[in-house]
Amino acid sequence: MNSIMDVSKLKRGDWVIYRKQKSSTSPGARATDVHPTPGGDTYHYLVDKFWIVEEVLDNQQVRLRTRRGKQNTISADDPRLRCPRWWERWMYRSRFKTIEI
Repeated sequence: MNSIMDVSKLKRGDWVIYRKQKSSTSPGARATDVHPTPGGDTYHYLVDKFWIVEEVLDNQQVRLRTRRGKQNTISADDPRLRCPRWWERWMYRSRFKTIEI
């Protein structure tokens, strides 16, 4: 799949990676694209989240489940949502397998 998700190819149980934007005073080790805020007190950054498709909705959205059981509804055309590459499926398989559907 390209960087834009093709909802017609997604199904329940598929693995996806969502690049979530966060901010804090101390970004973690998995933070990428780290930028200080104008005041310099906090940082904006991105973190890859490893989620599983729980449901494909009719309105071009997908409901995703986190490893802690939370649900997030994301637009399928969100550029931060993508399928994992083959090596990411292998390397991060334990993160996906901890999520139960």
